[in-house]
Amino acid sequence: MSFAPVDPVKLRDGDSKKRVAYFYDSDVGNYAYVSGHPMKPHRIRLAHSLVMNYGLYKKMEIYRAKPASKYEMTQFHTDEYIDFLAKVTPDNMDAYQKEQQKYNVGDDCPVFDGLFEFCGISAGGSMEGAARLNRQKADIAINWAGGLHHAKKSEASGFCYVNDIVLGIIELLRFHKRVLYIDIDVHHGDGVEEAFYTTDRVMTVSFHKYGEYFPGTGELRDIGVGLGKNYAVNFPLRDGIDDSSYKGIFEPVIRATMEYYQPAAVVLQCGGDSLSGDRLGCFNLSMKGHANCVQFVKSFNLPTLILGGGGYTMRNVARTWAFETGCIVGDNMQPNLPYNDYYEYYAPDYELDVRPSNMDNANSKEYLEKILTQVLENLKRTAHAPSVQLTDVPRDSLGLNDDDEAALDDLDEDENPDKRITQRKADKYVEKNGELSDSEDETMDGMNGGPNSRKQRAARNYRHIMDVGGNDSGMETGSGIGTPQQASSVPDDVDEMNVDEVDDKIAQLSSPVHAGATGSAAASDPQSPSTHLPADGDVEMGDADADGAAATGVDDAQPGEEESTITVQPQQQRTPPDSPPPPQQPEQPAATTDESGATAPDVAASDPVNVPVTATATSEPEATGATAEEAAIKQEVTGDDEVARAQEEGRTEREAANAEGEARTEAVAKAETDDAAQDAEL
Repeated sequence: MSFAPVDPVKLRDGDSKKRVAYFYDSDVGNYAYVSGHPMKPHRIRLAHSLVMNYGLYKKMEIYRAKPASKYEMTQFHTDEYIDFLAKVTPDNMDAYQKEQQKYNVGDDCPVFDGLFEFCGISAGGSMEGAARLNRQKADIAINWAGGLHHAKKSEASGFCYVNDIVLGIIELLRFHKRVLYIDIDVHHGDGVEEAFYTTDRVMTVSFHKYGEYFPGTGELRDIGVGLGKNYAVNFPLRDGIDDSSYKGIFEPVIRATMEYYQPAAVVLQCGGDSLSGDRLGCFNLSMKGHANCVQFVKSFNLPTLILGGGGYTMRNVARTWAFETGCIVGDNMQPNLPYNDYYEYYAPDYELDVRPSNMDNANSKEYLEKILTQVLENLKRTAHAPSVQLTDVPRDSLGLNDDDEAALDDLDEDENPDKRITQRKADKYVEKNGELSDSEDETMDGMNGGPNSRKQRAARNYRHIMDVGGNDSGMETGSGIGTPQQASSVPDDVDEMNVDEVDDKIAQLSSPVHAGATGSAAASDPQSPSTHLPADGDVEMGDADADGAAATGVDDAQPGEEESTITVQPQQQRTPPDSPPPPQQPEQPAATTDESGATAPDVAASDPVNVPVTATATSEPEATGATAEEAAIKQEVTGDDEVARAQEEGRTEREAANAEGEARTEAVAKAETDDAAQDAEL
């Protein structure tokens, strides 16, 4: 069996038509494990710099994913493990010695500043990339900060704390029946295989170094258990595999997997530690041999999530990931590196290339052919395209459309600000309160009881009083003489009043007494409401049993005595006095008694602005023999006198005000004339 050499990467006509979503967070390069640790997140910043300086951003959409939350991480990991990662820091790590041993945090996976934030960036990009594939917003999603395939459900392993790959696959499974995971990292993808070892909805395929090598798993016979039997594929390799050998095993296995399994989506982990010259790796792949795997997977035209992974020689990892990004978007990248912020990292050749070394290839053709034959036999035993029961899956994770999700993503912009500030957002920050809106002084003044609220308060009180005299007041027709609440109201801010309208209102609201009914009967009527004037000046309805008699009159009123009326307050007393405290005995009727013994409601404590003009209804005792018609006539005459008196007082005030205004005008005109004369003399 002979393997053909790797062909140059050829760009197809449809490559440039792929919709590519590229996820990058500029903060990812700020994190560092510990001094001397081989894992350096700074490599992602180097790769991104090459991507931008080659102009690849013109052919794809670049996003800054929202960091994954604790809740999102616990879709796979345990709550206790995620809580530990969120609270442990280098300063307090001594207090968590027991937890560090439990979760394997310490040597290979040290505690460093920003540990949880780094995990959130890695997981957030993979989950958001999968979500965009689900919503068909992209054909290929790239997250070079992802690919941390060693993390377990409640354990850190191999420089990996949160398994973003598993979280991304879980997101893809919401919309896709079957997902294929491919791992070309030099280390076995044990964390992903373990997560889906018992299910047939995810097939894991890993090409890795096997033997006395971390993590020590990934034997050929590890094919899954239960429903997942034959859905885990492991291709163990030896040191020094080159491009042609790798291509000779990779393409047949992936082609057979696509044929038998028929996945709906693909996740490809592109660990850079399988490259030649890697600090921890032992393979001999060139940049083009590594990128050939990406190009081959892309040729199946399935929704694909491209992730990073291992890779501990930063300059080689950055070159390879940038080159593979160019292959994905269909760009012919020049071999000479463009100048960038990290140009000196690529000395001495400054070229876009990772060349293989002359190390020996321990993978003989017989060995590779034997393993390949066994893997293909296992694939034939898989059930052809396992089905999934129909499930009602929401359009997206929160049941929202894209606009609503975008609005929710903006809710945490204070915690995770985007450094690209638009002009619109800048204008929003410099806007002063009320600068672009109408003045609300009048409305706010009315709410606070200011001068502009006088008319609103008066209207409110009038409404309550009118409600008392309405059909729902609880009064029976002919049960008694109308109480003061039923009298007409005249707002004090009306300059001219129509006497006829006032008379009509008085006649409408007054209730005549049946023949033979007495004032005592009217006063004792339980349906007759009474008036309370609390300290705030509002009118409320009280219990008629306690206050009815005081509100309507007394039985021992002598014939011929003068009737009690409520006088109109002068116009100049518009400013309401301070409200007096409430009476010590609220059960006593709030009424005043004149010398004749007749009673009337006590309105001195109320706001003179809000108290309407009322005519008190009086009644004659039975001895006088006065009829209801005579009482109504007296009441109407009294109301007419009060209205006429109010009109006269208002007219007098207006005339005085006009005279004062004319005097002021004449004084001003005279002063101006004198000034003009003085100027003329000068």
